[in-house]
Order: sequence, then structure tokens, then C-alpha cells
Amino acid sequence: MLLWLTEQLADDTYRGFHVFAYITLRAVLGTLTALGIALVVGPFMIRYLKTHRVDQVIRPFGPLSHKSKEGTPTMGGALILVAIVVATLLWADLSNRYIWVVLFSTVAFGGIGWVDDYRKLVLGNSKGLSARWKYCAESAVGLSLAFFLYVTAQTPIETALIVPFFKFFTFSLGWFYIVLAYFVIVGSSNAVNLTDGLDGLAIMPSVLLGGALAIFAYVTGHSGFAQYLGIPYVPGVGELVVFCAALVGAGLGFLWFNAYPAQVFMGDTGSLALGAGLGTIAVLVRQEIVYGLMAGIFVMETVSVIMQVASYQLTGKRIFRMAPLHHHFELLGWPEPRVIVRFWIITVVLVLLGLSTLKLR
Repeated sequence: MLLWLTEQLADDTYRGFHVFAYITLRAVLGTLTALGIALVVGPFMIRYLKTHRVDQVIRPFGPLSHKSKEGTPTMGGALILVAIVVATLLWADLSNRYIWVVLFSTVAFGGIGWVDDYRKLVLGNSKGLSARWKYCAESAVGLSLAFFLYVTAQTPIETALIVPFFKFFTFSLGWFYIVLAYFVIVGSSNAVNLTDGLDGLAIMPSVLLGGALAIFAYVTGHSGFAQYLGIPYVPGVGELVVFCAALVGAGLGFLWFNAYPAQVFMGDTGSLALGAGLGTIAVLVRQEIVYGLMAGIFVMETVSVIMQVASYQLTGKRIFRMAPLHHHFELLGWPEPRVIVRFWIITVVLVLLGLSTLKLR
């Protein structure tokens, strides 16, 4: 929106407005805009949620240390969504189809999470949105996105699998691209949702991943950098840097209130939206494998739940003291801040390893 305005001003009044055509500048402004929105709107949203008693309900079989969290306002993920969407609409090139794809993915999954949170926290339905309907809604959105990207692909590389550490080695996926994109988007969404169990545990890795994916989007959408680094060039995907920057700003703004001890939780509204947005960007920049590496914490949390359920159903025994994995470490005696910070550190290491694939080819 503001990009269009500055282009008009550059043509009619002062050519200096052409500086806003640079993605890097708009990314910085997008970060600051989303951060500012989150910091300004956050206190009002928290008070609103408290007034209307949209409070966290602690599971009776969860760690006893979590009892103190009961009554903390939830559905704060709406703050993240508002900050991301507004900042992106202000600073991104709205003629770019990738921007609308990732916005739709983020908002749609956020909407599914909002319905779940609303049923649990406002209507008092402890089950929220049933697992069957929740998965059906996620699948409908994920498959729609995957199919749309497949049929609108303009170059073969947009539907090919890129293998890290190998220059110019790609594998044509054909219709399997739809399956891969679906699983990355839906799987990422639910993985972040499972990780969101401690103060700040999910939001900081999301911020780090958003920053890393911004780098991938920039170099993938820049023909010169793509050629230099030996990665496939995808025209137009560089505009996703603005969305990633908005996600980083919104995430940092939310972390201001979500840091231990949290004043607000994101709920499914935020976790499903963030996971879907990150997964969609990974698909668009053709870095699904590298994203799986960088999002290792989310993957570990998901695998721990799968292993726990499978082990209990097959043998009647549990592998972990409690799943997801962060609860296991809590029950081992780790203080909550220690679990959070160590998971953050692991994410930093994994993100750096992921970024190293840009050069190690």
C-alpha cells in the first residue's frame, strides 16, 4: 500500500521516494511497524482479555508448576496476526502473488486456531474444536494452497525439490509436490502448536526461523546472489522478505509480554498461524529440507508426542515422563527458564547450520 504511494510520489514530486523500492528498506520498516503495533496494542489487548476472562485453563495432569499460570490471558496470538498483516499490507508489493499466498495461509490457520480457542476459553467447551474437524479444516486449507501453487507455477523450479549441499541438483516432483507442500504447511503448523507450552518457548524459535527464511527468500529471489551461491532462482520470491520481517517484528513485540513469567499466551490462534506461515515460506523458497533442519526443536517436540503415543498404545509404557518433550525436562527437575533458553540456544545452532547450506555446496 505504502509502496504504491511512494511510487506515485516519486513520479510526481520527489524522485528520492524511489528508495522505498528496495526490499531491504521495506523489510526494516516492516519489522519496526509490526514491533510498534505489538508493543502499543499489546497492553490494551491483555486488559481486554482479562476483562472478558479469556484465561488459560491448566490441564489437571500437567506439571504441577504450571498451576501458577492458570488465569493468564490467552488468545494473544491475535496480536501477532494483526501486527503481521498490517505491516505486510503497508510495506509489501501487493501485486506479488507470493505475498497473498502466505497471508492467506497465516490468516486461515490463525482463524482455525481462533475457533478452537474461542470454543475452549469463551464457550467453556474443554475439547474446543474437535480433532477431526480441526484436522479437516487444516487439510482443506493446506491442500488448497498446495494445489494452487502447483497449477500456477511459472517455472519448473517452483515445483522441484532442492537438495542442500549440492549445486544445481534438483529433483522434479510432479504431482508429489502437492503432497510435500501439504505436509510441510500442515505439519509445521501443528509442530509449533505442540511446542507452545512454556513462556516464550515457541515464539523465539519462530522469530529466528523467520529471520533465516528472510535470508533464503532474498537470495533465492535475487538472480545475482542465486547464481553466485549456486541455488535455483525463483523470480518474485524475494518480496517474502517483507513478510518475514513483519513476522520477526510481531514476534519480538509479542515476546515482550510472553517472556517468563508470561502476561499473555498466544493460544492456538498464534501457534497455528505462525507454523503455517513459516511452512508456507519454506515451500515458496524451495527449502523444505533445510527448514526441517532449522525447525529441529519443533520437529523434536512433534516426534516426542508420536513416540509417546505409539509406545503407550503398543507396549503400555511411556518413553518420556510427559510429552511434548519440554514437559519431560520439566519433570526431570529443570526450571522452566532453563528449558526455554536451552531450546532457544539449540534453535540458534540449527538455524546457523541451515544458513551454512547456502555456501557449503
